[in-house]
Parts: sequence; structure tokens; C-alpha cells
Amino acid sequence: QVQVVESGGGLVQAGGSLRLSCAASGTTFSINVMAWYRQAPGKQRELVARSTGGSTDYADSVKGRFTISRGNAKNTVYLQMNSLKSEDTAVYYCTALLGGINYWGKGTLVTVSS
Repeated sequence: QVQVVESGGGLVQAGGSLRLSCAASGTTFSINVMAWYRQAPGKQRELVARSTGGSTDYADSVKGRFTISRGNAKNTVYLQMNSLKSEDTAVYYCTALLGGINYWGKGTLVTVSS
């Protein structure tokens, strides 16, 4: 009964910053792989950043601007988003990999405007 919940989305001005949070619960295991995806209207879901037991991966479009990090609390992850652009507007989803299955949150909306 793994559950994933995101939070922290909202409206932000271009050039601003936002910090998203994610927590996975319902398991006694430590989840090594957690990631952030996003989906803009009319576009496919894309990988934004991934954390794999301490290693990190980023989409080219967000390198140097976004940072994924693991929290001290078990199975938590954050996404620090800086220098936001209008192109970053999307629903951001958190996912946790456990037992070969990806568990997804319902998403949090990030809207970047000028």
C-alpha cells in the first residue's frame, strides 16, 4: 500500500524559485530510486530529475537550475527549482521505485508567469 504525495507547487514569476517536496509511505523498506517527472498540456510526460541511492540525473533542460535531493526522513525527496522559465509550467509528479514497481503521486501544478 505504498503512497506517494507531492506538495509545494504554485504560481511563480519567471526567474523565481520554488521547492517541491515528496514523501512515500506505506513500506518498511528504504526506497533507493525516486524521481520527478513533469507533464505540460499537450506534451508527453518527461523525466526531470532522478535520485538513485545518492546519485543524481537531470534532464538537459533543467541542468544548472534544478536540484534533486533526499530528505533526512525516510523515503522523502525534494526538487529545488531556480531560475524558472515559462517552459517549466507543468504538473510535476513524484515517483518511487520499489520491488520493480513505480508508485506515483497525483502531481502538483507549477505555473510560471511574467
